[in-house]
Amino acid sequence: MLRKLLTLIFFLPLLAMAQERDTLAVDSLEVDTTAETLLTGTLQERLQRLLADELLQRTQVGIYVYDLTADSALFRYNEQQTMRPGSCQKLLTAVTALSQLGVDYNYSTSLLMDGTIAGRVLTGNLYVRAGFDPLFGRDDLLAFVQAVREQGIDTLRGNILLDLSMKDTQKYGWGWCWDDDNPVLTPLLFNGKDTFAEHFAELLAESGIVVEGNTLSGSIGAAVTPLVTRTHTIDQILFRMMKESNNLYAESMFYQIGAQSGRAYADRRRATERLQRFVRLIGLDPAHYQFADGSGLSLYNYASPELLLRLLRYAYQHQDIYNHLLPSLPIAGQDGTLRRRMRGGTAYGNVRAKTGTVEGVSTLCGYAQAPNGHHLAFALFNQGTLRGSQARRFQDKVCQEMTK
Repeated sequence: MLRKLLTLIFFLPLLAMAQERDTLAVDSLEVDTTAETLLTGTLQERLQRLLADELLQRTQVGIYVYDLTADSALFRYNEQQTMRPGSCQKLLTAVTALSQLGVDYNYSTSLLMDGTIAGRVLTGNLYVRAGFDPLFGRDDLLAFVQAVREQGIDTLRGNILLDLSMKDTQKYGWGWCWDDDNPVLTPLLFNGKDTFAEHFAELLAESGIVVEGNTLSGSIGAAVTPLVTRTHTIDQILFRMMKESNNLYAESMFYQIGAQSGRAYADRRRATERLQRFVRLIGLDPAHYQFADGSGLSLYNYASPELLLRLLRYAYQHQDIYNHLLPSLPIAGQDGTLRRRMRGGTAYGNVRAKTGTVEGVSTLCGYAQAPNGHHLAFALFNQGTLRGSQARRFQDKVCQEMTK
């Protein structure tokens, strides 16, 4: 009964123990040998025994386990080695976005018009301001059509102009494999696909609105009238991005970060500069890492267990961020990308973590609850593994040890 109560307390979003800070002072996160955590010695011994696994003879492994309650490192092994993070790159994107964009940030897509209306004919143009919202779907598009109808328009004597200036024109990420299942990086989406224009034209026609012009790319002028704006919250994006490891959602968040640079448009360079600034904020040198995208698809990404651990620790120490990040993480044995892992044993329901997989790489980074009620953060990297299942079994063993 006590264990169930502790588990419930751990996974409630409100954490009285989380400390709110504006900045995180640089520190070394040294192992605190004086911390009385009750489990430190035995856990260190058990994890040390796991290092005899044959996986470590042929592959690169990095481990970092940290007691957030005691603010003390518990176990470190190759924690500063740079390796490909896979989809654990999404943790960097998520924590940076929650910190820099804010937990109340909204994705928006707007419909506007110019010209004059006479006899149910709009002599002018319709404009769509793209906001790279991957959740924009049929209900949103129907709201656009309804907004046109509410103006008393049944004929558009002009064009539909799509303002795609929110980001650059690059459709794919730097370092993405050509034969992978890559999302298309356009800032105007319909159900996650680059099909907005045809679906908008189709729904306008179905509603009896005739468009005499064409659908073109273009900029929005000053003399326009807003008709409707559709929004989705950062939490809605974050949930699918983390639970399902959705790459498009991660890239959309990456470019939202880049759009805050104050420049004319967002691109990879501006987004990575913002990530680098955040890494410096949490006390690490961004020159030690390389960031190529927001999802982890790129083989040019390089991070370390130490970096991911610092991100998790920063989130925990900032309650507003943690309360949004924690519910988005997959739960061991229950949902998301961890629903088929750790279904038995003490890790079940006591681990929330992001998985990561690219060719030859498997990672797992997140939070766990120790049997003494302490909250732990961990980062596990496996690189050079030919069989991902072997790496995942090793990671699951570490999680079982942390929670028993």
